[in-house]
Formats: sequence, C-alpha cells, structure tokens
Amino acid sequence: MNEPVHITPKAQKEIKHIMANKNIPEGYGLRVGVKGGGCGVTFVLGFDKQKENDQAYDIAGIPVYIQKREMMFLLGKEVDFYDGADARGFVFVTPSTS
Repeated sequence: MNEPVHITPKAQKEIKHIMANKNIPEGYGLRVGVKGGGCGVTFVLGFDKQKENDQAYDIAGIPVYIQKREMMFLLGKEVDFYDGADARGFVFVTPSTS
C-alpha cells in the first residue's frame, strides 16, 4: 500500500532528530492520528509503540503507526515542519492538486 500520509524532508529531518536526541524508547515509532472534537478533528503526532489495530509504514526510515479507524481522516495529508520567527512546530497540510 502507498503511504497514506506524506512527510516532507524538513519534517523527516526534525522527526529523526527528536528520535535520536530525546530518549525515545527503542521500538517506538511516530504515531499519526486524530482527536475528535465538537467541530471536526484535530491532527496529532506523538511517539508510541505499535498497537493491535495499527497500520504500520516505513516512511524514509521512520516507523509510522496509524489506527485503521483514523485512516480516512489522514489520507492525502502532508506533515511538514514550520520553523519561523513567530512559531516552530509540525503542521498538517492538504496539498493542492493543481
């Protein structure tokens, strides 16, 4: 299966830096998911072990875990890393198809 979520090179670099330097335990990978809310969903990232209902992917050498039930919200999304004077962090974007 193709990767359901694209991780930009800038985000890949930051994720690998975090995994190498922030004591992320062996066997953990990047969890990409959603949280429900009153007006839709919020996208979330974190580090976690693979769980029973996860789909597992290797994206640029990064183990990525996504719950099957959350897949429909994440298909086609892109994870990028923003590093500006006003803020710094991961962002989810829906890439333009035009």
